[in-house]
Amino acid sequence: MKKTNAMRILESLQIPYDVISYAWDEDHLDAVHASQMAGLAPQQVYKTIVMQDSERRVFVFCLPADFSISTKKARELTGSKDLDLIKLDQLQNLTGYIRGGCSPLGMKKHFPTFIEEVAQLEPYIYVSAGQRGLQLKIKPDDLVRSANAIFADFT
Repeated sequence: MKKTNAMRILESLQIPYDVISYAWDEDHLDAVHASQMAGLAPQQVYKTIVMQDSERRVFVFCLPADFSISTKKARELTGSKDLDLIKLDQLQNLTGYIRGGCSPLGMKKHFPTFIEEVAQLEPYIYVSAGQRGLQLKIKPDDLVRSANAIFADFT
């Protein structure tokens, strides 16, 4: 298996992780389907959502597969008047990742990153390794440290 940027970052920080691989399907790239294919609980598999405000500031949100972002809470958290999802055709240019393989680690540039605070209730969570079909098993505190993120309530 080829190492991804996310794996290299974890190794450079000496943060332990495991890699879980699963079969992915172009028609079902959502995190809930990924959790099912990997045999994992949806509340442990965290999707990465990238949003931008009207001032063109970019924010990264990591939340359980079966959760949704509260735009009101996210706006309050970021101090933004409005927040919209990054368009799919802009995602790779901005982050270096494609839909279904977007990791909170190793983006082209660091953006303010928020991990849903319920992650602290789990001994381990799973985030994209930066490639479709690969998840990283990591302790929530280690993800916060490696992604230079903060825990927050935004769902």
